[in-house]
Amino acid sequence: MTTNTAPDAATGGETRRTAQTQGTSLVLRNLSRAFGATRALDGLSIDIASGELVALLGPSGCGKTTALRIVAGFESADTGSVLVDGKDISRVPAAKRDMGMVFQSYSLFPNMNALDNVGFGLRMRKLGSAQRRKRAGELLDMVGLAPQAKQFPHQLSGGQQQRVALARALAIEPRVLLLDEPLSALDAKVRLQLREQIRTLQQRLGTTTMFVTHDQEEALSMADRVGVMRRGNLEQIAAPDELYDHPATAFVAEFVGIMNRIPAELAGSGMVTCVSCTVPVRGDSVSDLGGDGAVDVLVRPEGLTMEVAQNGNGIVTTRTFLGSVTRVGVLLSGDVTVQIDKPSAETAALAPGTSVSVTLPMDPVLVAPRS
Repeated sequence: MTTNTAPDAATGGETRRTAQTQGTSLVLRNLSRAFGATRALDGLSIDIASGELVALLGPSGCGKTTALRIVAGFESADTGSVLVDGKDISRVPAAKRDMGMVFQSYSLFPNMNALDNVGFGLRMRKLGSAQRRKRAGELLDMVGLAPQAKQFPHQLSGGQQQRVALARALAIEPRVLLLDEPLSALDAKVRLQLREQIRTLQQRLGTTTMFVTHDQEEALSMADRVGVMRRGNLEQIAAPDELYDHPATAFVAEFVGIMNRIPAELAGSGMVTCVSCTVPVRGDSVSDLGGDGAVDVLVRPEGLTMEVAQNGNGIVTTRTFLGSVTRVGVLLSGDVTVQIDKPSAETAALAPGTSVSVTLPMDPVLVAPRS
C-alpha cells in the first residue's frame, strides 16, 4: 500500500547511524487533533532526519497511531502541518504522498500470490510487467521469501505474510516508510527475527522510517531515537541509551524499563536522603515537588547495591533467575519492596529471608513527587 508524507520541533539524543544518508526528512510541526472531547494530539512536534528510524512509544490512547495516520494522510490534523524535505504536504491526498505503510494486520490481497502482492504498488505506477516482476522478485529475495513467490497469503505463516507486506511497502522505493505496530500479532521468536530484519533492511536502504509501537523492547532495539508519548504530548525523544539512563520525566522513567520508587526526604543543598544514604539530586528533577520535602527516588534495579548484612535495612523476599542476571526482591522498612539486579554468580547467599544492606551509589538520582 502506498501513501506520500520534516525541520523543526523536538530533537534529542544522538543517532546510532555511522554515516549520514542522503534521503528524505520528515517533520511533524505542532500537530493537534481532537475526537470530540478527547484530545488525541496536543501540539506534537518531531523532527526526523533523513535515513533515520524514529519509534513512537507509549501506552494505548497516547496519540502515537493518530500521529502516524496524519503523516500517512489517513487522518487530518486540526492544526499543524507535516513536511517532507521542507514541503508542507498536509493537504496532499494519501495516495500521492509516496509513502510505504506496513500495518499490524498485514493487509495482503488474498487473491494475489506473494509476487503479485509485492508488485501491486508498481502496477499502480504503470510499471511494465517485466520490470514489475523483476523488482518484486528482488524485494522478495531481500526479505528471504523468493521460494514463496507463487504462494498465496493463506499458505504463508504470519511472519512470512508480514515480510511480504514489508517488501510491498519497500518495492515502490518510498520516501518515507511507516510501520504501525507491524509485529504485535506475531509470536515472540518471529517478532525478534523480523525486527532484526526490518532494522537491517532500513539501514541498508537508508529509508526514513516512523515506527509506532507499545513494546519498549522493540523501540529500544530498533530505533535511532525513541519518542515517548503521553496524552497527546511528547514527553521525551532521545537515543535509546539516553532515554533509559537519563529519563527526562518520572513518566518516561517508569514507562521505559523497570524502575523502583523509594520514599525519600529532601535534605537541602540539592541532596536527598534515601535508604540510609544521602545522595545528590539530578538538577532537572527538583521542580514541582511540593514544600514538605517528601519525595520518591526513582532508581533502576541495577542502580542499587546490596550486600548480606546481619542487621541490614532489608529482607530478601524473592529471587528470579534471568540468565546472567538474577533479580532479587527486597522488602525495606515501611513495607516498600524494591527489585535489585545482581550477577547470578553472586547471588548464591541471597535466599529468601536473608538480611541485606541496600544502598544507593553517589550518582545524582531522579526524584519525583511522593506517590
